[in-house]
Amino acid sequence: MVAGSWFLCAALRAETLPVPLGLDAYVPAPETNPLTRGKVELGRALFFFKGLSRDGTVSCGTCHVPERAFTDGKPGAVGVRGQVSARRTPTIFNRAWGRAFFWDGRAETLEAQALQPLLNPKEMDLTPEEIAPRVRADADLGARMRAVFGREARNEDVALALASYVRSILSGDSPYDRFVAGDRAALSEQQQFGLKLFRGKANCVACHVGTNLTDERFHNTGTGWKNGAWADAGRGALPGEEAERGAFKTPGLREVERAAPYMHDGSLATLDEVIDFYDQGGRDNPEMDGEMRELKLKAEEKRALVAFLKSLSGKVSEGWPPAR
Repeated sequence: MVAGSWFLCAALRAETLPVPLGLDAYVPAPETNPLTRGKVELGRALFFFKGLSRDGTVSCGTCHVPERAFTDGKPGAVGVRGQVSARRTPTIFNRAWGRAFFWDGRAETLEAQALQPLLNPKEMDLTPEEIAPRVRADADLGARMRAVFGREARNEDVALALASYVRSILSGDSPYDRFVAGDRAALSEQQQFGLKLFRGKANCVACHVGTNLTDERFHNTGTGWKNGAWADAGRGALPGEEAERGAFKTPGLREVERAAPYMHDGSLATLDEVIDFYDQGGRDNPEMDGEMRELKLKAEEKRALVAFLKSLSGKVSEGWPPAR
């Protein structure tokens, strides 16, 4: 992917998607898939369309539930026939600014990511030949696809629409954002102390950095290492990435209070458990990330960190706002 050719400034478009405080002014999109109202609204319909699963019981929205911070509250995503994944459903806020997708980063763009859950036997279990026909068979979706793309539904069009909708899922204007913008009363004293720890002693910013509090990179904290072996090698299981055994993508922290359970496998139930995990230096293993170390946090410091993390919940928007 060549970054210089990827992004198209939304200011050049007739319509722009409003963004909340704390995020970049414009939502980036590839030149081959600019954001439009019609495409986002179509993508939303596809996102919640259960007809894109083998038995009609599962949609993207089954695991990415808006009311649960676009997760499902389960340690492993549940697909067709009740099959449970070894990895939990990640949040998808502000993924327009993402650089890697899935816990192992196997997709470089939202367009490349969009159809993979549909094709995964444990998730929605379709074949490539079944996707477009299922959309065409639905009268409403078929008509909307023709209106947006000027042709009968194709797999690539489904991917473009789904990616456009996901780009519209935003979280910002949190107490943290208001504090950074100059409202010194937006965070309590305890939360401000937590922010200081986040940036300092706890060194959370080694990975959770930037507007979305993620470096979009992969780190081994030991969550995949159990009983002296790799239960999940993470990115290291991908061809050519063996050097990153046990590494998983740094998740963004927007709406983290509502996104339990935590880690790639949902093995930590609460934010307090997450803080304890990092305070102990993670789970030791042969490929442990060099940033991991015992933190020796005091009880009040742990409480302050949790309080700060809760300040990252803000205003959530999804889809294209109604025309005024």
